[in-house]
Amino acid sequence: MTEIYRPEGLLIDTPENQQAMRSIAALQEAMEQQKILEARALVCDSARNLIVDLGCCRGVIPRLQAAVGIEEGYTRDIAIISRVGKPVSFLVTGFSQDNDGNTVAQLSRRLLQERCQKEYLNRLIPGDIIPARVTHLESFGCFVDIGCGITSLIPIDSISVSRISHPKDRFRNGQDILAVVKSIDANGRITLSHKELLGTWEENAALFSPGETVAGIIRSVEKYGVFVELTPNLAGLAEPREEVYPGQHASVYIKNLLPEKMKVKLIIVDAFDAAYTPPKPEYYIKQGRIKRWRYSPESCSKVIETVFAEEQ
Repeated sequence: MTEIYRPEGLLIDTPENQQAMRSIAALQEAMEQQKILEARALVCDSARNLIVDLGCCRGVIPRLQAAVGIEEGYTRDIAIISRVGKPVSFLVTGFSQDNDGNTVAQLSRRLLQERCQKEYLNRLIPGDIIPARVTHLESFGCFVDIGCGITSLIPIDSISVSRISHPKDRFRNGQDILAVVKSIDANGRITLSHKELLGTWEENAALFSPGETVAGIIRSVEKYGVFVELTPNLAGLAEPREEVYPGQHASVYIKNLLPEKMKVKLIIVDAFDAAYTPPKPEYYIKQGRIKRWRYSPESCSKVIETVFAEEQ
């Protein structure tokens, strides 16, 4: 099902999608077969209908067919307006003619989203790993498309173990990522997590050795020391240092790695400003389902873990 109900933007350039829009006859065949198609929304008119470029003809997604929740009132019109210039997925539901006699394809994004919800999203349980595409970033978290334009939230504290000030420190809009289902509420709304896919303390610490000088990012400056991120799931504490601040790059000397205390001791060699582009996430788990994930080492008395339990 994951391959069928993908985030919007992954289907538009495929040969199969382009073939289905080469002619009116091909679109009719796609309608009969209930094929999922994608095209770019060109305009949102004054009635909030989306006008879509199908190549062989013009397509229209009426306002009430533009997204689940528009008719019911819990999805705002901004969800339609914000799709202009971007790919949208849909089903072909019929054909009509405009005042000039040109064929216009009638499309529904809502029907597709309802099908995606029923056949894919409603079957997910906590711990399932799914693909997602970043749609927008807010101070409190990252919104992602988890299938056919249906969005879900990764709260900022679930993005990585190393704390960040804003999701833009980790992601960019349009980025394809993996996520894990964290919880599902009574209304079927899915909340996601991400940090469980980025490796345990020991897996990340294995990348480093005492005596090395490595690159890092300053994430927090406290009276007792400076926290420097070595990887998204591993940060160390350096001794206090003046005139450094969060967001700076740093070269740090690794004094010691202490798994029994889950600590990395560092010395800042240098701190400096530089352009920062979030690196592509390195995933230690890429598929399947997680039941329990323990971040802390077995030798550490402090237990940090996530237990994924199916909602009742």
